[in-house]
Formats: sequence, C-alpha cells, structure tokens
Amino acid sequence: MDNLFIKGKDERPQVNFNAETGVLELSRSSYPEYTKDLYQPVMDWLDKFLGEGGKKVEFNFKMDYFNTSTSQRFQKIIKKLEDYHQKKEGDVTINWYYEKTDIDMFENGEDYSKDVQVTFNLIAYEMED
Repeated sequence: MDNLFIKGKDERPQVNFNAETGVLELSRSSYPEYTKDLYQPVMDWLDKFLGEGGKKVEFNFKMDYFNTSTSQRFQKIIKKLEDYHQKKEGDVTINWYYEKTDIDMFENGEDYSKDVQVTFNLIAYEMED
C-alpha cells in the first residue's frame, strides 16, 4: 500500500501517513470552508489501510489550529480508529500534541479523549523560538 503525503499550506493541514510503520500524522492548521473534499482522500486511505486487522497504528494530531468543520472530521477519524481497535483487534494509540500554553488545544484533546476507548495521550510541548 502506498503512503499518503499531502503538503500542508494555508488553511490546509499536512498529512503524512506511513503505511509501513503505521505512524499517521495530521499537523499544522485546518480551517478550510469545505472540509469534506479535503478530508475525503484521508478517509478513503484510512478505510483501505484499516481493512486488514491486527495492525499497530499510532495516530498523531499535531495541530496548532482547526475550525468546527474540521473538528467533525477529527471525530470521524477517531471513531474509525476506535472501531478498528475494537472490531479488528488493532493496536491503536492516539497522541494529541498541544503547545504547553494553548489551553484550548489541550481542552479539545481532553474532550476527544473522554469519548474514546483506545489509548489517548495528551502530550504537551514547548514552542521553540
């Protein structure tokens, strides 16, 4: 299976999904007006990748900003990962990175973590100058 890489720009996130290692990462910002078209290739790739059970998956959210429409897409991704963990015996870990002083991003991750039955880590980092 091919990897999926979409370079982030403007209001679009960077997507870096590695099929060999199972490390899947969304980063930067996501605030396009229409998220369905933007996230459809991500969802299609995930469906194909998660088609085979028992894989180890590490999903890293490294966002600095996202809008409400993107939040709905994140919920769908997280639900898809949870289903994979529960129904196909996947070893799933979700890492939610947030800048140490960004309370909103921390609280967003905390909200997502409450609704999911997989390992969900909240990981603070310090902004580099």
